[in-house]
Amino acid sequence: MIVILEKDVKGVGKAGDVVKVSDGYARNMLLPKGLAKEATEGNIRNLEKQKAIQEANRQKELAAARELAERMGQIKVTIVTKSGEGGRLFGSITTKDIAEALEKQHNISIDKRKFVLENPLKHTGDYEIDVKLYPEVTAKLKVTVTV
Repeated sequence: MIVILEKDVKGVGKAGDVVKVSDGYARNMLLPKGLAKEATEGNIRNLEKQKAIQEANRQKELAAARELAERMGQIKVTIVTKSGEGGRLFGSITTKDIAEALEKQHNISIDKRKFVLENPLKHTGDYEIDVKLYPEVTAKLKVTVTV
């Protein structure tokens, strides 16, 4: 029997795949548990429409991420904090601080987990930080830490 998987099934395939399985497995396991539906012509057409819609949405998100990356390459975020001798900060600047400063200064809201920062910033100065906006899109953000 040929079925369209509704959810990922270990050893069979991922959601949205059209696979051939034994009749008993389909009737007794996949269909009753809602893991798959029969691959009729109408269901296959619906699946193709859904995939086309998902691809169009993904393209829109990718274009928006590229546009945001281009915009972020031109802006600079300034964070003012207290420091001791030699420019060493009291505490450190984390991705949360950078995300909050970016939202306050430029009205761009980005999740703190998208910032790629190996270690927190502990000295004053200029930094260039990577921001993963989308799987294929990474932006560079200029951050200045001052007293």
